[in-house]
Amino acid sequence: MRTHLAKFVLLTLSLLLLFSSSVSLADQSFIDTKTGQAMKIDSALFTTEQSKKFLSTGENPYNGNAEAIASGKKHYQTYSCAQCHGAQAQGQTAAGLIGPKFNHSKSATDKGMFEIIWAGTNGGMSAKGQGVMDPTNKSNGLSPDEILKLIAWVRSQGKG
Repeated sequence: MRTHLAKFVLLTLSLLLLFSSSVSLADQSFIDTKTGQAMKIDSALFTTEQSKKFLSTGENPYNGNAEAIASGKKHYQTYSCAQCHGAQAQGQTAAGLIGPKFNHSKSATDKGMFEIIWAGTNGGMSAKGQGVMDPTNKSNGLSPDEILKLIAWVRSQGKG
């Protein structure tokens, strides 16, 4: 009887270990800020080593990277984020992005800020994600990698 129990436990643990090691990067779940529903982002859009790492961990590997921060600042300016959030993300007509108090509490995490930028909010911010920003042209909008660089720039502006 104990042999069967031991075999069952070992088999169960082996399956769990096998399953956890074979989970694909696409299994990272994202939540749409507007609806609270699961949001499907094509894993093929995560083309760089850094964006793939983010997809598996939810952490932004670009935080603190000077080159990525400089690129992120350009994306922040190009997509007119400063018009609402201010030149240094301090807030203007829309809430500041650098905390410690966020308009959306999920902005405190890289994954949460990514979700907001990708899909937009009910408060007036339009989606900036590739294929979501302009559904008629799948190439319009920010790629996951560009959003991560933008987030790295925001994080470099101060607390948050």
